[in-house]
Amino acid sequence: MTDTIPTEFEVLDERMAAIGGDTKIEILHTGTRWGEGPVYFPAGRFLVWSDIPNERMLRWDEMTGAVGPFRLPSGYVNGNTLDREGRLISCEQGPRRVTRTEHDGSITVIADRWQGKRFNSPNDVVVRSDGSIWFTDPPYGILSDYEGVAAEQEIDGCHVYRADPVTGEVRRVADDFDRPNGLAFSLDERHLYVADTRARHIRVFEVRDDGTPANGKVFATGGEPDAYDGLRLDDKGRVWAAAGKALLCYDPDGTLLGRLRLPEPTANLVFGGPKRNRLFIASATSLYSLLTNVTGARPVWATGR
Repeated sequence: MTDTIPTEFEVLDERMAAIGGDTKIEILHTGTRWGEGPVYFPAGRFLVWSDIPNERMLRWDEMTGAVGPFRLPSGYVNGNTLDREGRLISCEQGPRRVTRTEHDGSITVIADRWQGKRFNSPNDVVVRSDGSIWFTDPPYGILSDYEGVAAEQEIDGCHVYRADPVTGEVRRVADDFDRPNGLAFSLDERHLYVADTRARHIRVFEVRDDGTPANGKVFATGGEPDAYDGLRLDDKGRVWAAAGKALLCYDPDGTLLGRLRLPEPTANLVFGGPKRNRLFIASATSLYSLLTNVTGARPVWATGR
């Protein structure tokens, strides 16, 4: 029988009152050192997530509830996502690169350098409908051997990058961050949200016709006692952010609607399940799940827009 904890939604705006779900949050697995990067595979009905300090990736099977190894060693993988062909895209903090796992299990390196210099340690990643791969690059994987391999920083700062799916060209698209972390596109992909952990805010950028961000402004500030980490959107355009011992829910206008309280520091989240209404939460030691009345955003390429 799966262990549970009470569901604690805190309503800060009347618009949050309509958001809910099961009265109990399921604990699907416990025993990680720092869980991160959950990604749901609809075709197989399973979820993969990272346990960074243990240098492994784990797999939870929705049909059986079984948890087992997915990749060991993992290269200290942090963030994960899927591309439009259902292939796994991962940020490997150890080798300091972004990779794609092909359907046959082989690994293709998408990007490991910018202007000949090694990245710091790619952290989180999203894929746009044009196939471009966007990722953040803070230094957490090179600060010590705990979440990667201690090394000198070769690039002058921590930035956001875009890798072209055809040419492989890597462009630095935002260079005024302190510790860029989670990122997500708006439903129409005309805006890009990026969390800056140390600055304790989320910024939002317009995405121009040439696929580059512009006119960045602060979308939300503060977070919890700990700062913002992973981001995801639901199908109403609301932004869900992992921050401290909670998930924060923001209206597209930037209003903090409320929070889902959790018992431990939380890194990232993803909507999954057959209806995309099952919320998976990767926290420090555990993977949590909550069936909700909220539906996660579908990728633009799957909506017909």
